[in-house]
Amino acid sequence: MSNIPQDLKYAQSHEWLRLGADGIATIGITDYAQGSLGDITYVQLPKAGASLKAGESFGVVESVKAASDLYAPVAGTVVEVNAALDASPELVNQSPFAGGWMLKLKVADAADTASLLAADAYAKHTA
Repeated sequence: MSNIPQDLKYAQSHEWLRLGADGIATIGITDYAQGSLGDITYVQLPKAGASLKAGESFGVVESVKAASDLYAPVAGTVVEVNAALDASPELVNQSPFAGGWMLKLKVADAADTASLLAADAYAKHTA
């Protein structure tokens, strides 16, 4: 069974989002997604300053099994990317909700997070 933290929101495309009080969301892929992909060998992310639309591809994660697009769960502007993933993409496998986060996004409209799945709904989605 996948680890599905209760305090996060989830996209059906298997990204998670943690919205901070400052309106900055940390985004990564779920434990389910990294487990399905297998050993991750490369992560391609946008540059800080990039504007993303909800549902738009923002990068690619490659593994020994497949390459998979990453999708923005909400619209916003990239304020930071996890540079550690350049040298250590395996952090996504080891710690998808902590050290393996992918980017931080200044959310355009926090109300957009209401369309994302709660942990229970995401668990049903992946069952």
